[in-house]
Amino acid sequence: MSWSSRARKATAVGAALSAGVVGALFAVPQSQAAPPSERDVTAVMFSWKFDAIAKACTDTLGPAGYGYVQTSPPQEHITGEQWWTQYQPVSYDIAGRLGDRAQFESMVDTCNGAGVKVVADAVINHMSAGEGTGTGGSEYTKYSYPKAGWGDSDFNECRRDIEDYGDRGQVQGCELVGLSDLRTGSEQVQQRIADYLNDLSSMGVEGFRIDAAKHMPTDDLAAIKAKLDDPNAYWKQEAIHGAGEAVDPGEYLQNGDVQEFRYARGLKSAFQGGGLAGLQNFGEGFMDGGNSAVFVANHDTERVGDTLNYKDNASYTLAHVFMLAHPYGSPDVHSGYRFDDKDAGPPSGGAAACDQEAWNCEHEWREISSMVGFRNAVGDAGLEQWWDNGSDALAFSRGDKGFVAVNNGGGQVSESVATSLPDGDYCDVQSGNPVAVSGGSVQVELSAGTALALHADATDCG
Repeated sequence: MSWSSRARKATAVGAALSAGVVGALFAVPQSQAAPPSERDVTAVMFSWKFDAIAKACTDTLGPAGYGYVQTSPPQEHITGEQWWTQYQPVSYDIAGRLGDRAQFESMVDTCNGAGVKVVADAVINHMSAGEGTGTGGSEYTKYSYPKAGWGDSDFNECRRDIEDYGDRGQVQGCELVGLSDLRTGSEQVQQRIADYLNDLSSMGVEGFRIDAAKHMPTDDLAAIKAKLDDPNAYWKQEAIHGAGEAVDPGEYLQNGDVQEFRYARGLKSAFQGGGLAGLQNFGEGFMDGGNSAVFVANHDTERVGDTLNYKDNASYTLAHVFMLAHPYGSPDVHSGYRFDDKDAGPPSGGAAACDQEAWNCEHEWREISSMVGFRNAVGDAGLEQWWDNGSDALAFSRGDKGFVAVNNGGGQVSESVATSLPDGDYCDVQSGNPVAVSGGSVQVELSAGTALALHADATDCG
């Protein structure tokens, strides 16, 4: 279920959802937001400066139909050019390389005005490693961050790296690559973290991506969320699935949505030789799609080879087409930059511009941005009329609202495919060419590495 579906479900179950109690609808109790927008696609503007995000909201994200934009962590962090410096906070001031508090607040206002709600990446599991002076001028040493209000007693007693992910105590009580691990079981720590999130909400932030959620007990996170001014604020939690590990991502569903990493890994397998025919029942065995955030790649996985990335060319693009057409989960579209060194920070310190080769700007690629409109048009219509060629081409309808076909193979696909779309003329939003539906079928003509997408809101290419 997408965020828009959740909003409709909130209307259906009334007061129970308003109180955040939906145990009767799902296998475990859920804490859900009901955002005002019915558009569930998030553009993840990785390492973009706040001013650049504001411009993108007005110029591209709002007009394309994105419902949300996700910023990289806004708080003060260690200095350095690497991208991961943003994930080593030293205070909760908004004083990172992406902009200051005034620029952040202006960005939120601008994006909200363009109809795009803001989600902030929140680093609350840990503080930095080492010592020094942060990007906002704050002095710190490991286990002492005066500007954040943290001292030695605010950190867990295990002062060594996690060695065994089969040991829950280590995963949630020891240090992740040397980062000072906050004692999130402490009510004082919980309140200070809640104060930071409340500050962001006071500026109009709609929700949060909770970084490293797996490294905090789910009940600690539930306690933090209960201290928010809006305990029903949207949460999207990073909890990476690992076979045989002690901590299961499903534990975090009580707090909100959870990122389903197996989805992205499955797409890589299918689009890199596993075959698209196997995607017919994609999502079975994963977490409930109604509480899963999905993606083709994110800032971590694109660098370590877990998932597809922009270097995979057409397969990367087509995987986005499939994700945005398919009903499982709430999609994130990662929009980053080119890199050879996996540690490399953003070009120009994050001053993104889509006319510069260094920035990928996936959010505005026609093949991807057009599918945001497709997804908005089909809503919660079901998946019907599945077709595949047993190999690397597939097609399906979304009720009587949309039709998509994808060819990830090396040759031409020419096939008459049944569709639930009503007969009539449509515009293929992938190519901009007119396509007719006649007799309940579409004549699909696709060259290698291309797709076709029709929907009820695009009937005239003019």
